[in-house]
Amino acid sequence: MQNYLEISKASDIQNPKERLIYRFFEILPGFLSLVTLFFALLFSWLKPSWVAIFIILFCFYYFFKVCYLTILQVASYRRMKKHLKINWLEKVKKFKHWKNTYHLIILPAFREGREIIESSLNGLIQSKYPKEKMIVVLALEERAGRKCLEQGKIIKEKYKGRFYQFLVTWHPKDIVWEISGKGSNVNFALSEAKKIVIDPKKIPYENVIVSSFDVDTQVYPQYFACLTYHYLASPNPLRLSFQPIPVYHNNVWSAPAFSRVISTSNTFWQMIQQEKSELLVTYSSHSFPLKTALRVDYPKNVVSDDSRIFWKAFLDYDGDYEVQPLYYPVSMDTVLGKNLWETFINQYRQQRRWAWGCSEIPYLIYGALRNKKIPFRKKFFHIINMVDGFWSWAVAAILILFLGWFPLLIGGEKFNLTILSYNLPRVTSRIMTVALIGLIISATMNILFLPPRPKSFKRIKILFILFQWLLLPFTLIIFGSLPALDAQIRLMLGKYMGFWVTPKTR
Repeated sequence: MQNYLEISKASDIQNPKERLIYRFFEILPGFLSLVTLFFALLFSWLKPSWVAIFIILFCFYYFFKVCYLTILQVASYRRMKKHLKINWLEKVKKFKHWKNTYHLIILPAFREGREIIESSLNGLIQSKYPKEKMIVVLALEERAGRKCLEQGKIIKEKYKGRFYQFLVTWHPKDIVWEISGKGSNVNFALSEAKKIVIDPKKIPYENVIVSSFDVDTQVYPQYFACLTYHYLASPNPLRLSFQPIPVYHNNVWSAPAFSRVISTSNTFWQMIQQEKSELLVTYSSHSFPLKTALRVDYPKNVVSDDSRIFWKAFLDYDGDYEVQPLYYPVSMDTVLGKNLWETFINQYRQQRRWAWGCSEIPYLIYGALRNKKIPFRKKFFHIINMVDGFWSWAVAAILILFLGWFPLLIGGEKFNLTILSYNLPRVTSRIMTVALIGLIISATMNILFLPPRPKSFKRIKILFILFQWLLLPFTLIIFGSLPALDAQIRLMLGKYMGFWVTPKTR
C-alpha cells in the first residue's frame, strides 16, 4: 500500500522510516493528553501555586470560550429555524436542469429490525422531493446472518417501485483490506449502484449526489430539496461535501436522561461547527458528489469513514475541498438499550467509537507532509483544530472539574495557609457559575426544539428534560473524557479498534 491516501494504520506502510513517522503521529494524541494530566498532578504537589494560577486562567479562558460558542450555537439555531420555513423545492425549480439531478441514498444496515429500516424508508417516501429522482440502496451485511438476508428480501418486495430504483445489496464478509463496518458496506453499495443502475442508465456521475446515512436516519420533508439547491447553486459542487445538522429525536422521549444529554450536546456541538465552515468536517449522515467518491474511493478500511472520505478528498484535491453546511436537520436515534445498564454500556461504546476519530490525526499530518501542494495555512489550521479538539475532549472536563482541588489536597500545609489557597475554589466556582448561562441557553433551546410529546408521556416529562442538564458534569467525564482517553491510549499502544455497531432500540 504505497498510496498514502489508503493508509489506515502505521503497519500499512512498507517503508520502515515512513512507518516510524506515522507511528509517532499515532502516539501523539494520547501522549499529549496523558502528559497534561500527569503534569497537572505533579505540579499540584510540587508547585501548587503555579497550578492554582493556571486553573484560574484556564477557567477564564473556558468562560470566554463558552460565551463565544454560545453565540455560535444561537446563530446556528436561528439559521436552522429560518431554513426549516423555506420552500426549498420551489427554489430548486428555478434551475432549468434540476430534473437531471439524482440522489443516491445509501442505508447501511446490520441486524436492525424492520421497524427501524422501514421508518427511514417511509421518511424518504414522505419527503417533498420527486421519488423518481431517488436511487435508494438498502445495504445489508452477509455477516449479519440468514435471518437479516430474508428480511431484506421482504423489504425489497414491499418497496419495489416506490423510487426510481430500489436496491438491496449484500456486502460479502471477510474481504481482504477491509474493516467490517459502515465504510466497507457503503463502498460496496456504491459500486453495486454504479454497476446496476447508474452506468446502464448512462446517468452522468456529476449529476448524482450520494447521501451516506445511518440506517436510523429520518429526513425532514425538504432535506433533498435543500441539498439539491446548494449543490446546483455552488460554482464548483464537485469540490464540496454537504453536512446537515444531526438531531436525535426518533426516540428521544423514551431515552434515559443521561443519554438525552449526550445526544443533545452532540447536536449543539455540530450546530456550532456549522458556523465555522472553513474547519467543518463531515460527520455521521452526510452527502457528497458521486464523482468525488469514485475518484478517491469511499474508505473501506477505517472505522471513521464519515470523516475519512472528507480527508481523502481534501488531500487528493490538494486542499481545494470543503464542507458546505446545511442548516437543515436529519433525525436519528438516541442510544437506548433494553434496560438502563445496557443503555449505559452502549452509550460508552458509541462515544469511544466516535472518539476513535483521533486516528484521523496521524492520517492528516502524514498526508499534509506528503502533499506539498496544499497551502501551509490550510494544513496548519486543520491540524491544530483537530489536535486541540481531541485534546480538549479528553482532558478539559477533568481539568475544570477536578484540577481546582488538586493543589488543596496534595499541595501541602504551606500552600493551604496562603490567600491563593483560600480564594482558589471561590474564584473558580464563581467563574464557572457565570459560565452556566451557556447551559441555561442550551437547556432552553432543547425544550424549544423537541418533537411533539407523545400522548403516552405526561407533561411533567418536560420538567425532567429541563433538569436533566444537571447531569452534564457527570456525562462530560463518564461519556466524554473517559472514552476519549480510552480511544487515544488504544491508538497510542497500537491496539486498533474495529467498527462497533450501536444497537438500535425503540
